[in-house]
Amino acid sequence: MELFFGWRSAVLLCAVLVIIPITVALAQSALNRAANRTLALLLLVLVGVITPWMIGFAGFYDQWPWLTFLPVALPLFVPPLAYLYAHALMHGRWPPRARLALVPGAVHFMVMFAGFCLPLAMKQDWADASAPWINAAVAIGLVTGFIAALGLLAREFRRYAGWLGDQRSDDARFATRWLARAIAALGLLFAGWAGFELVDLVHPLGYEGLMPLYCGIAAVTVFLAIEGWRHAALPWPAMAQDAPDAPTPPTPPPGGHDWAALGARWQAELRVAGVWRESDLTLARAARLVGTNTSYLSRACNEGLGVSFSTLVNRMRAEAVAEAMAVAPAVGLLDLALATGFASKASFNRAFAERFGTSPSAWRRSLGS
Repeated sequence: MELFFGWRSAVLLCAVLVIIPITVALAQSALNRAANRTLALLLLVLVGVITPWMIGFAGFYDQWPWLTFLPVALPLFVPPLAYLYAHALMHGRWPPRARLALVPGAVHFMVMFAGFCLPLAMKQDWADASAPWINAAVAIGLVTGFIAALGLLAREFRRYAGWLGDQRSDDARFATRWLARAIAALGLLFAGWAGFELVDLVHPLGYEGLMPLYCGIAAVTVFLAIEGWRHAALPWPAMAQDAPDAPTPPTPPPGGHDWAALGARWQAELRVAGVWRESDLTLARAARLVGTNTSYLSRACNEGLGVSFSTLVNRMRAEAVAEAMAVAPAVGLLDLALATGFASKASFNRAFAERFGTSPSAWRRSLGS
């Protein structure tokens, strides 16, 4: 039988040709080393998942039956690697005992490898006998892994976004939006994948019936590869690397601290010092400037003023831009935003609208009228 590269093989092959070079580049990246290598491994696993379909539609298994049980499609690695990638971005490393999450995938690999090593005469009989229980075990493991990974991803993302807003004034520089999009894409993929797996258990869909699933896997993998590479060199603040506090202030009075008063006082001191113009201002630096520690300043912001440290600083910046508009109507909005510490036009627009309830351009028009 001759090989035949139809549209199905071509679609999957095009995705693989995009993913592989990015995977190699991510594996060699010096920045965010743990995260980028984990993403490279995740991409490689996803390429392995679609490979049997890519070569199967082209007739490889008919031409070379010994490829049966080729141990490249190992989907049980996907949920833990997706979580470990996000964790490595947020913490700079994998969590303790993370390798235990890879055990189901390793067991699946050993089962497939054992079948791949069988003599050709035994392969088909073993495939017919083992396929039902292997497929059922993989489907159940995938659904369980997807649920666990999405739950952990959502929890860690909420923690990190909150921590980043409390620690950095330039939190918008960091790709929490990329993480949110990646988690959303993985959620859609996991939901669709789990649905196909469960339906296939009850009513086998066959190669053609599962093609939409593998096209979806290929599309999400291309998205993760391109966007992951775009954000690969971003200097992510790691939750495990908090800056040291300033010396602890004196013991609070018997009645406790008046966080509202302290927040107002420290806000005024920061405003006068003008440090909000520093685009990379951190909670630790601000705390040292007002003579307190990060815990006290964070509580003064959150409990006393009702905002995060990032929101507090960006409000000062937005107010400075609004004042500058009145005295310098000819200066561009982006120039004003960058001069007051905003790292991007998008973060400036969001902060200005949050502070004044309108866009910067609408505010400038109102001044002109």
